[in-house]
Amino acid sequence: MATDKNYLKKTLQIALPLLLGLFLCWYAFAQFSAEELTLIKEQFVKADYSFLWLSVGMGFLSHLSRGLRWQYTLASMHYFPKRYNLVLAVFIGYLLNLTIPRSGEVSRALIINRYDKVPFDKSFGTILTERAIDMCILLLFIAVVFIFQFDLVWHFLESYFTFSYMIVLLLGLGLAFLAFLYWIYRSTTSLAQKVRQLLSGIKEGICSIAYMKKKWQFIAHTLFIWLMYFLMFYVVFFSMEATKNLSLIQVLTAFVIGSFAIVFTNGGLGAYPLFIAKVLLLFGITETVGTALGWVIWIAQFLMIILFGGLSFLLLPIINRRR
Repeated sequence: MATDKNYLKKTLQIALPLLLGLFLCWYAFAQFSAEELTLIKEQFVKADYSFLWLSVGMGFLSHLSRGLRWQYTLASMHYFPKRYNLVLAVFIGYLLNLTIPRSGEVSRALIINRYDKVPFDKSFGTILTERAIDMCILLLFIAVVFIFQFDLVWHFLESYFTFSYMIVLLLGLGLAFLAFLYWIYRSTTSLAQKVRQLLSGIKEGICSIAYMKKKWQFIAHTLFIWLMYFLMFYVVFFSMEATKNLSLIQVLTAFVIGSFAIVFTNGGLGAYPLFIAKVLLLFGITETVGTALGWVIWIAQFLMIILFGGLSFLLLPIINRRR
């Protein structure tokens, strides 16, 4: 019975985001007339795809840098896995995120545990540290966008979420988190004890940054990762005549809003192009052009993950078997 429940849970984890993505794909194109669909097709045909491949290359460099950066947090806890395992684990993590959202972080910790014997809870803690730092940088981008484009962004958010809805959602999540913490630290069940042990290891991983010897190298990799993230997005705008003259702050606005779309479906399927098209409407870009551009950007990122994630999946056991 338990096996059936686990199978159902895993199936829903994969199927629901995928079905939502497919629905958003249908919804995005169903709103267009036959003439508008023809215009979207023309934008795809006329696009300069050399910028797509440039975007793929920048995406590769960002993920390579993320794998190399990981070694510094692990070294602070006296774990020294092979660099190629760290890099391959990062690419595989992004590949698995296309199946179950956020499963890539868990897979990274499992891979390093298997091949380099780094305890799962500690390596997972360092991954959470990375995500916390990434969130701080994203919040910095959001702050810049709100300062320079507040009216536009607020209008965009209000068109999809009411203010009261956002407040209720945040309060609900906060109360659920507090209830979870209360249960963890008051319960005497074996499950709660295991969770406390896991959280202890995660805490050690998160605090590892305080004992890091090569902080400047870590910072340099972090800045490089986000520079590549933005540039791999930015260069695709030059692939179409209608979008190549948008200002830096306008592109940054689309970048920030597009970043939130990724969490809704597998790798942003359906949601990412839809959000990009909607935000570009604010800057006078027609929805047909915005939809085409959103899909070109998404395809560039998808190709990068499939290509290098698939190669990493194949190479990881081969390289370690030879060793």
